[in-house]
Amino acid sequence: MPRAESLSARLARLGVADVERAAAVAQGWVESVGEDGCQLLLDAVGGADDPDWALAGIARLADERPGTLAELTGDPGWLRRVARVLGASLALGRQVAAHPQEADGWRGDISRRPAALLRRDLLEAVGADAGSPVPVADPSRADDLRDAYRRALARIVARDTTAADPLVVVDDVAGELADLADAVVETGLALARGQTPGWELCRLGVVALGKAGAGELNYVSDVDVLYVAEPADGPDGPLCDPARAVAVGAALAGALHRICSARTAAGTIWPIDPNLRPEGQHGPLVRTMASHRAYYEKWAKGWEFQAMLKARPMAGDLALAGEFVDLVWPMVWSAADDAGFVHDVQAMRQRVISLLPAAQDGLEIKLGAGGLRDIEFSVQLLQLVHGRADERLRLRGTFGALEALVAYGYVGRLDGTDLEAAYRLERVLEHRVQLAGLRRTHLMPSDEPGRRRLARSIGLSGPDELDTTWRATTRRVLALRRHVFFSPILEAVARIPSAQVRLTSQAAETRLAALGYGDPAAALRHIEALSQGMSRRAEIQRQILPVMLGWFAGGPNPDYGLLAFRQVSDALGSTPWYLAALRDGAATAEQFAKVLSSSRYAVDLLLRNPQSASLLGDPAGLAPRSREAVLAEMRNSARRHERADDAAGAVRAVRRSELLRLAMADLIGDLELADFGRALTDVASATIDAALEVAGRGLDLPPLAVVAMGRWGGRELSYASDADAMVVIADDASPGRQRDAATAVSRLRLLLGQPGPDPVLAIDLDLRPEGKNGPTVRTLSAYAAYYQRWASTWEAQALLRADVGAGDRDLAAQLLCDVVDAVRYPAAGLAPAQVSEIRKLKARMEAERMPRGADPSSNVKLGPGGLSDVEWVVQLLQLRHAGTTADATLEAGLRGTTTLGPLAAARDGGLLDAADADILRGAWTMASKLRNAIMLARGRASDVIPPDARDVAVVAGILGYGRGEVSAMLEEHSRLARAARQVMERVFWE
Repeated sequence: MPRAESLSARLARLGVADVERAAAVAQGWVESVGEDGCQLLLDAVGGADDPDWALAGIARLADERPGTLAELTGDPGWLRRVARVLGASLALGRQVAAHPQEADGWRGDISRRPAALLRRDLLEAVGADAGSPVPVADPSRADDLRDAYRRALARIVARDTTAADPLVVVDDVAGELADLADAVVETGLALARGQTPGWELCRLGVVALGKAGAGELNYVSDVDVLYVAEPADGPDGPLCDPARAVAVGAALAGALHRICSARTAAGTIWPIDPNLRPEGQHGPLVRTMASHRAYYEKWAKGWEFQAMLKARPMAGDLALAGEFVDLVWPMVWSAADDAGFVHDVQAMRQRVISLLPAAQDGLEIKLGAGGLRDIEFSVQLLQLVHGRADERLRLRGTFGALEALVAYGYVGRLDGTDLEAAYRLERVLEHRVQLAGLRRTHLMPSDEPGRRRLARSIGLSGPDELDTTWRATTRRVLALRRHVFFSPILEAVARIPSAQVRLTSQAAETRLAALGYGDPAAALRHIEALSQGMSRRAEIQRQILPVMLGWFAGGPNPDYGLLAFRQVSDALGSTPWYLAALRDGAATAEQFAKVLSSSRYAVDLLLRNPQSASLLGDPAGLAPRSREAVLAEMRNSARRHERADDAAGAVRAVRRSELLRLAMADLIGDLELADFGRALTDVASATIDAALEVAGRGLDLPPLAVVAMGRWGGRELSYASDADAMVVIADDASPGRQRDAATAVSRLRLLLGQPGPDPVLAIDLDLRPEGKNGPTVRTLSAYAAYYQRWASTWEAQALLRADVGAGDRDLAAQLLCDVVDAVRYPAAGLAPAQVSEIRKLKARMEAERMPRGADPSSNVKLGPGGLSDVEWVVQLLQLRHAGTTADATLEAGLRGTTTLGPLAAARDGGLLDAADADILRGAWTMASKLRNAIMLARGRASDVIPPDARDVAVVAGILGYGRGEVSAMLEEHSRLARAARQVMERVFWE
């Protein structure tokens, strides 16, 4: 007998965790079968996934069945199977302890059993006639089905866990599990007939879907099914009408569900899931063929046809089930003809990932990023896209379909090999975590013993190697998803010899069209131009194109994104940092693709200054710069040029770079609306400041200030906004200096407003005293005199947004404090006549400025509930209360020049109902975002939501709406605008 110390050391080396308990068990084994027999037992235990489970399971088996230890040591093959099964599944260990004789099923030949044999064994286990085309069984024998199922399942586990390499046999194991599910459903249906009166009236066909339909089932999984019922035939015709057949079929199906899902002392089976049927859980459980045909021909969506990809006859009336499969099978292969099908499927996949609980991040084997579902979706999409024309791809199982995609050139051999290896590994991991407790789970274990057990099950050294392997696999799957879609396209057009990929140009066009490219032929020309040649540039572009094509396809306008990429690459392709940054910086490349496929405005700016692409990938690079920093760069750039036009061009170039910075940050989602407005205002202020210095060259200028008005003064500029302004000079300016000031302002407007390659910044002086007829420049005293004598109500309203803009900031502040505040914040508030004047002006503006024949609801500025409505409500409240309130906090809030600041103050001060304020804020924010997005998408200013479906889809994408959610965007805008108009009717018009 070995000493306790040596036995404990031996157990520890075998991986046993509870050495003390195991040593006591092993001592008993020594006494029962001798030291040599104990050594055989311990060696078998040491080969199990969990040695503690295996040791405890064998001990329980020996206690329940005397003589078992001697039998095991006399049959090393059987011993190994027993240890492996009990070490892989605690649940099976308990079952075998309760039914020791079941372990005998693991002796001898345990190779895969034919499906017909499984069906016969289970039917005979419940006393049904396996030779009958419609077997019937006594429903009281349902537990006999559970016992037979459990024995068959354990036999499959024994074969699986003792395989030399579980990754090699996983498809075969999954296939036998699907065969077992077929036999279970057939036998469950026989039991259901035994408890369903009138079952003879109905032919019921059961169609397998999902993994059961694919012949690739898990150990613990729902079995997805669909039912078809028709009246049974008698000697004189149908035995009943279709409605009666459906009622009987529903009763049979309900009984089948109860039999398979019930939990009894004999255990459970697979739950039956019929929710992939037409209309899901809300639809009838059973339908006739005519009902199915009507639904799939008229109402079924793309994802429903994708689900039917795996449909096959399973049980019951196989001819009827086959008739259903024959009906939907051609429809499956036309589903991808629908525009946006692929994008809808991919969007659905992304929604699944986004809904996963945070606690499961990185643990989900099935649904997580890089998990099983990513592989399965990729394979199915390629099948559905190319299987329309190539019937060789019309296979149900993932393993077989992937093999066909590789064999026929739709996936490169290396990519296919890697994808298959990842799928096999993840399927084995899924099987092993389910085996442990025989419960449905797809999560990697988070506890140390579970991770160690899982690592041993696939031959890894421990949890650390398991984690490394798992992370590497998911990363590889994510990379392969894009590669398998786009790499063959590249090979098809690049004229690079390849023995691995044989996708034709026509097939490449088919794939591009399915992925959302509107002009696949043009896209192929761009790809060819980017990828041809043997230069380093062409080589790098071939490396990055597959992933870039995927990102373009995920953007709002894939065709424009690819075209822009070609244009930018032509401009920057020889620049060392450019392609290296895209190749080595995933964030840079993805952000770049998003910008290119979303915005003509940003692309136009980028093509003028391609070097600005270097800002991407660096959060700090896209952060808005301060007014002072921008102004300093503009002044330095301008001072390098003697000619005013060249100096102004340098200022405009810096502005162009800043606009691009803000546009890219806006597109990527790093800028809030208020921050964007302030940043754009700072750029405008710096531009006018720097250009004013250029315009004043050679002139004797007095102290001069440009007062910001309108959206510039409100710090709410959009991409397309003019700079509303008025100009003030010091009182002591001589007539000559006043003339020089007017000359400088004229030059300033010309330098920044002349058409050219750079975006124009028009300085609009129409809000000055006397409007277009007044002098462009006035002294401080002249402003005071005018406003004291002649100011009208509309001018007081316009002054609400006056703020320091550019030039002499002290002079501007003096004008605002000494002159403007008294006009825009009247101490007496507004007289009724003034309120009436404001309302008349608003009504006239709505009538005159709306383009003739235009749909007012599509105008985000002037339409009902648009920007103008919200701003006029706020401004009326400011004019009425900003100069009359005794509340210092309310006064300060109302005297802001923005829209949302005074709106919040009016709400907090009780001048506006909180719900109304929230409505106005939501409508204004939505309209402002739409206005900016329209400019980004189309590259030209408009206050009207584009009527073109493609343009409005791009706008929706910029605003964060997914594909197919354009109507959601339009509905949200319409809802907010309607509500805001109702608030205006109450508050403004009273």
